[in-house]
Amino acid sequence: MKENIAIILAAGQGTRMKSDMPKVLHKICGKSLIQHVLDHCTDASITKKYVVVGHKHEEIRKALEDTVEYVLQEQQLGTGHAIMQAKDILEENLESNIIVLMGDAPLISSHTLDKFIKLHEKNKNSVTVLTATTKSPHGYGRIVKDQGGNLLKIVEQKDATEQEKQIQEINSGVYCFKGKDLVDALSKLTNDNAQGEYYLTDVIEIMKKDHLIAGVYNTCEEDIKAVNSKRELAEADFIMRRRINNKLMDAGVTIIDPNCTYIGADVIIGRDTIIYPGTIIEGDTVIGEKTTIGTNCKIVSSQIGDRVDIQSSTVLESEIMNETKVGPYAYIRPNCTIGERVKIGDFVEVKNSTIGNDTKASHLTYIGDAKVGSGVNLGCGVVFVNYDGKKKHQTIVEDDCFIGCNVNLIAPANIKKGSYIAAGSTITEPVEEDTLAIARCKQINKVGYIKNK
Repeated sequence: MKENIAIILAAGQGTRMKSDMPKVLHKICGKSLIQHVLDHCTDASITKKYVVVGHKHEEIRKALEDTVEYVLQEQQLGTGHAIMQAKDILEENLESNIIVLMGDAPLISSHTLDKFIKLHEKNKNSVTVLTATTKSPHGYGRIVKDQGGNLLKIVEQKDATEQEKQIQEINSGVYCFKGKDLVDALSKLTNDNAQGEYYLTDVIEIMKKDHLIAGVYNTCEEDIKAVNSKRELAEADFIMRRRINNKLMDAGVTIIDPNCTYIGADVIIGRDTIIYPGTIIEGDTVIGEKTTIGTNCKIVSSQIGDRVDIQSSTVLESEIMNETKVGPYAYIRPNCTIGERVKIGDFVEVKNSTIGNDTKASHLTYIGDAKVGSGVNLGCGVVFVNYDGKKKHQTIVEDDCFIGCNVNLIAPANIKKGSYIAAGSTITEPVEEDTLAIARCKQINKVGYIKNK
């Protein structure tokens, strides 16, 4: 089997997006348009990926880093011109399949790409064009065939005759070429058209004149949908979101209202987990089985165990273990590890902390830069005072401690196993094991003070 190499076009300005950001970096389902395309390539066993960049190429390079190789198109003179800039790459891969993709068309699935490439090889085509049939072909290149249904050429909207404009089979901008035949055809490509640009579509007609085999693979219209405006961005997001949610539901996840649930492409969720409306789950999040994610939760790049219950809360880049309850209105900030059967209640914030099994912080508590053991009770209004104005410091609360309401633990504090901290205390010194610590002023009642005043 030949090596598969992708050249992804991402040099355009995307003026209709009305944005300072390069079009291909806009996101759907938590991931940039071009990253979706790259991921589909990887899943379809496309081994090498080259991105043709131009407008604001520095931003694209910064976003993708060294995950791909780059080809610079300094002037945007058409799709054919873009591929010409990769001449050296093409000449090094004459025996490979060259797959040309659009960086702003994120909906092409790896399944479609795989079948597309296999058909190309099976039919021994010099070029195979990915097409779709639509009732609204305006703006797309038309697929012109002979009476036998064989591909003759692709005609752009601006260059099409009235008869050709009635054709409903359209070009996706995605092609699979034999490397050598593509190089030969590009050497004959001209810009003799209404736009004065080098169209990659003209390569098909050149190949036909050289008696080479050109074929098509017809897919669904959704697969080829590109993004050229914020409205189309939302439409693509809706389609991708529906695909993701359907896949999860087919695998046994209950999604109460798929239209109001926003789950990223890389998220993994176990069976019998229930996702309520208004939830956003992004990044490389993994959620176990029989977990409940309530309304209006946001979970980003986190690991959630089995039988966890999260209600109306935010969890960022953290781990929550089995049978733990979070929320409502809790805030789990990055770099937290929360053990099993823990209670993180309403208006509790946890940041850069580890919390052991069976510990409870039921409400109105801030836990920052802390190591909290198992079986600890944190009362209402407990504050881990972790910042001295210049640096953050850690507080350690060992197993089986009881921290009363409205306690301030001034870091670096060390509360030994089995200790009690009286309500209203401000702790500045270590507390030994099995000790009751009281750190508050003695109450003084001045009888009649207010009346006399």
